[in-house]
Amino acid sequence: MIVKKICLLGSFSVGKTSLVDRYIHSIFSDKYLSSVGVKISKKSLTVGEGEVTLVLWDMEGKDMYAEINLSYLRGAMGYFVVADGTRKETLEVGVSLHEQATALLGGSIPCYFLINKADVEEVWEITEAMLEQVRTRGVKILRTSAKTGQGVEKAFTSLVAEMCARNA
Repeated sequence: MIVKKICLLGSFSVGKTSLVDRYIHSIFSDKYLSSVGVKISKKSLTVGEGEVTLVLWDMEGKDMYAEINLSYLRGAMGYFVVADGTRKETLEVGVSLHEQATALLGGSIPCYFLINKADVEEVWEITEAMLEQVRTRGVKILRTSAKTGQGVEKAFTSLVAEMCARNA
């Protein structure tokens, strides 16, 4: 069995825990509980002909000036940066966290930006132009909704496929 560590980074209250809960348990709760430190969850799945266990590290939310705890990222095989589409400042925080993670891990591991709350895209503050600026850095962006499940399975499947392809 292969074990793959995935970290979720992002600002406070962007939906990191809700995305993990939707992916692992197919549930959503609109009760907000702030993560402290890191919450670790596991999910086993079949990839190709082998079993893979994902160890998901849901890291506490950060603000613009917070630094990532290096020990939490150590050993990560891929990561998500999560932003809340209804709060443009969370994209700025995400870009900052991505830069820190790239400096710590190098650019060699897969990363996807997840712009969460796609179910209310009509009230987003994050514009397509802002996303295009992030894409110019070579970042892959997916829209997700922890509430409806939109894009969640695809996000995890895409990251896992890329991680497995790099380690084949």
